[in-house]
Amino acid sequence: MNYETLAKDILGLVGGKANINEAWHCATRLRFKLKDENKAQTAEIEALPGVVTVVKSAGQYQVVIGNSVAKVFEPLAAAAGLEHLDNRFISFISSVFTPFLGAMAGTGVLKGLLALLVAIGWLDKTSGTYQIWYAAGDAFFFFLPIWLAFTAAKQLKVNQYVAGALAGALLYPSLATVLTGTKPLDFLGIRVIGTTYSSSVIPILLAVWLLSYLQPALDRAFHESIRNILTPLVSLLIMVPLTLLVVGPLGTSVGTVLSSGVESIYNVASYVAGAVMGAMWQVFVIFGVHWTFVPVMTNNIGQLGHDYMLPMLSVAVLSQAGATLGVFLKTKDKKMKALAGSAVLTGILGITEPAIYGVTLKLKKPFIFATIAGGIGGAIAGGGGAQASAFTLPSLLALPTYLGKGFMSVVVGIIVAFVLAAVLTYWFGVPSASLEKATQKVSSVEEEVMAPVSGTIVPLSTVKDEVFASGAMGRGIAIVPEADTLVSPIKGKVVAVYPSKHAIGLISDDGLEILLHVGIDTVQLNGEHFEQFVKQDQQVDVGDKLLVFDREAIQSAGYDITFMMIITNAENYNIRETEDTATNGNWLLAVAPQ
Repeated sequence: MNYETLAKDILGLVGGKANINEAWHCATRLRFKLKDENKAQTAEIEALPGVVTVVKSAGQYQVVIGNSVAKVFEPLAAAAGLEHLDNRFISFISSVFTPFLGAMAGTGVLKGLLALLVAIGWLDKTSGTYQIWYAAGDAFFFFLPIWLAFTAAKQLKVNQYVAGALAGALLYPSLATVLTGTKPLDFLGIRVIGTTYSSSVIPILLAVWLLSYLQPALDRAFHESIRNILTPLVSLLIMVPLTLLVVGPLGTSVGTVLSSGVESIYNVASYVAGAVMGAMWQVFVIFGVHWTFVPVMTNNIGQLGHDYMLPMLSVAVLSQAGATLGVFLKTKDKKMKALAGSAVLTGILGITEPAIYGVTLKLKKPFIFATIAGGIGGAIAGGGGAQASAFTLPSLLALPTYLGKGFMSVVVGIIVAFVLAAVLTYWFGVPSASLEKATQKVSSVEEEVMAPVSGTIVPLSTVKDEVFASGAMGRGIAIVPEADTLVSPIKGKVVAVYPSKHAIGLISDDGLEILLHVGIDTVQLNGEHFEQFVKQDQQVDVGDKLLVFDREAIQSAGYDITFMMIITNAENYNIRETEDTATNGNWLLAVAPQ
C-alpha cells in the first residue's frame, strides 16, 4: 500500500489543512479536531483502500486505519504541518469527574434512600441515626470543590495539595460563615462579594486553571533550593484572595446563568426537553459529549437544589435495557442470548456499555427502538416535572433521589420506555440471521494464540469502544487484567510500537497480524504508567515480555483498563475462541487459513 497516497487522499477529503485545528494518532486511528466536520467527505474516506471506518466521538473525527496508522500519519503530518494536541475541553471534563463518579453516585443513592425512609416514616430527621447517615451521604457533595481541585490539578499538572488548600480556604468554616452573613468582608480595602462555595463546580475549576499559569511562572522565578516552599506560599497568597474577589463570584455567576438557563428552557418546553434527552442521551454517550452535561447537572443541584435532566437520563438508560431484554427473549444465538441477559442486568443498574456495544448498536434496530422509546418515556418524565435531589448515575437505583415533585411521572416514563423498547425489539428488532447460529467450518490446521496477560475473559463486543466492540478492527478477545505484565501470545516479530506505549503490533511467522491494546483511550496518558521492553522489528517468542503497565495508576487516572487482542487480518482466517472465562496460560484463539 502507498501510505503517502492514502495520507494525501485523507487530508484532501477531511477538508484540507485549512479545515484542521488539531490532529494526532493513537494505536489504530487518525484523530482530527476539524473546524467544520460537514466539509469532511465521510463516505469517500471510508471507501479508501486502507481505511477501516470513520468514527465521530468526543468532538473528534477519527479515521480508523489499524496497525499502519503511524505510517499514514507521518506523511499526513508532514503535508499539513500538524501537531499532536489534545481535545482539551471534553478530555479535561472527563478526566476531572471520572475518578470520583462512583463515590458521588453512591453517596447520592444514600441520600435518596434516606429521603425514602423519611417519607415512609421509618426515620425521623431529628434522630441521630438520620444525621449520621445524612452526613455520610452529603459530605462528598458539600466538599466537592476539594475533590475537583485535586483531579483538575492533576490534569493541569499543578500541585494538587496547593489546589486542595485553595479549595479548602473557600470552604473554611469561619470564613464561610462571614461570607454568607450580613456583615461585609473586605481584603485590603476591597469588598468581598458574599457567596457560598460548598457543592460548587465552576469557581474552583476556574481557579485551578489560573493556578496552572501562575505556578510555572513562580517556579521559574524562584531558585530550586527554595522553590518547594515559596511557590506554594506565594500561590496561596495570590490565589485565595483573587478567587474570593474575582474568580469565585465570576464562576458563581456563570453557574447561576447556566442553571437558570436550563430551568427556563425546561419550564417553557418540559415535554420537548424530556423527549430530546430521553432519545439522544445514549447517542451523546457513544460520541463522548455526555461529559459536557455533568458539570451542568452537578451545578444545578448545587445552585438550585435539584436537577431536571437526571430523571430523563434514567429513562434513556432503562430503554436500552428494555431493548436488550427484547433481544434476549427473541434470539436463539446462545452467545448473543448470554450477552444480552447479562447486559439487561447491568443496564438496569446504570451501566449501558455492554448493552449498547454488545447488543443494541450491533444489531442496529434495537438501538433505534430504544431511542424512540426513550424519547416517549423522557417526554412523560419531563412533562411531569420530575427532578433529582442528588447526583447519582441514571439507573433504577437512582429512583429514591427523584422522590417529590414529578416522582410518578419518572416511574411511568421508565416503565413505558423499558416495556416499549422490549416489545418493539422483540417483534421487529432481531434480524433473522441472529435467530439461528450458523456453524463455522474450521480447517484442521490451526495456529494457537496464547494468553498475553492473566485475567478474566470478556466478550470483545462488551468493551467501551465502538470500533473494537463492533469488530471494525477485526476479531479478537478482551481481558480484564489481573496482572501488570504483557507477554507475546505468538512467535513472530514486532511490527508496531508507539510513543504512548499502550499498544503493540505483532505479526506471527505464519502471517497472523495481531494488535495488543491496553485500556480504552489510554493513548492520552502519553506513555505514563507504561514501560516497554521491545522495539520495532524485534523477534519475539511466546511468553517474551513486551511491556509492563501500572493497572492501579491507570484506573486512578480515570481510564478503563480492559485489554484487547485483535486479529487485524481476520478476514483471511477461520477463528475459534476459547470457552474459558479466565486465562490460565491457555490458548485464547485458534486460527486457520481459509
